[in-house]
Amino acid sequence: MGIPAERIERLFALAREAVVDDEYDRAREYVARARRIAERNRCGIPTELSRRACDDCAVYLRPARTSRVRTRPGRVVVRCLECGATARYPYGEE
Repeated sequence: MGIPAERIERLFALAREAVVDDEYDRAREYVARARRIAERNRCGIPTELSRRACDDCAVYLRPARTSRVRTRPGRVVVRCLECGATARYPYGEE
């Protein structure tokens, strides 16, 4: 794991802590900074981390705090409570 990947993981951990403390603007800054690092170094954000951030408003998604998670047949629906954006992720057969 390179330095950019370590920084991205650390920034997402800081964003999670900021959401726990109800500091959503700080969490947004951490997620935005992690995305900038990934762009500059041409490395992707791991799927497990990228699904924890809203694509529209960049807030860290924590169930019951900043997001609502529902299951539908064959997919998981995650709705951001800050901006109302919806993301759908498949699950099931692979």
